[in-house]
Amino acid sequence: MQAVILCGGRGTRLHEETSLRPKPMVPIGGHPILWHIMRHYRAYGVRDFVLCLGYKGDVIRDYFLNFQHHNADVEVDLSTGDVTLLSKEDIDWRVRLVDTGMDAMTGARIRRIGRHIGSERFFATYGDGLANIDLDQLLHFHMQQGKKVTVTAVRPPSRYGEVLVDVAVVRSFAEKPQTGAGWINGGFFVFERAALKDFPDHEDLSLEATMLEQMATVGQLAVFKHDGFWQCMDTYREMQLLNELWASGHIPWAKP
Repeated sequence: MQAVILCGGRGTRLHEETSLRPKPMVPIGGHPILWHIMRHYRAYGVRDFVLCLGYKGDVIRDYFLNFQHHNADVEVDLSTGDVTLLSKEDIDWRVRLVDTGMDAMTGARIRRIGRHIGSERFFATYGDGLANIDLDQLLHFHMQQGKKVTVTAVRPPSRYGEVLVDVAVVRSFAEKPQTGAGWINGGFFVFERAALKDFPDHEDLSLEATMLEQMATVGQLAVFKHDGFWQCMDTYREMQLLNELWASGHIPWAKP
């Protein structure tokens, strides 16, 4: 199983940070939120990642190309330029850094990484949200339902994509409704690779407003309900909240 992470958006609502770096690189407890997301997947056995780059993608490239230098103690000999690692983070991730376009929307980014997917199905999520979702249960649920896509539904304040649920099948998918309450799109998807054949090649293809809505209409979108911790990082206040949780030592998105 691979995990695809959408990392290309501009994150304009968090402009205090994203004027300098892409939102997945905004730090939580001294590490990019992307690092936290990837560690959660690794806790469930996933070590192969495909990152959909776009806005300021070079910052993410630099981070992974120099990963040990960013995450270890180093010694630099200024007379020779030699760099010696004094410690090393024990991480075995394999990371594909894929340019999916500066202005592409989420559906277009997912379509464009299709050639990098080597298995029948894959995980996918956004690069700005943390949760304590049991990914083993999510995958098992997806395979039981036999649908092309499974979306995780959560219950925070309703300003995201509202999901109307009938048992385990999504009947309607409305992205960012003006009003409403109940289950909403929390990301953390499972896709059948075959589902990508339904994605047209359009720069402005939205995963949420177009593809998930279409799949819901034809009964091919299952919903996995998650009642545990979930928090996105759309605003400066939400970034502060996640940093406060990390500083407290209570890290609700970490696997026990």
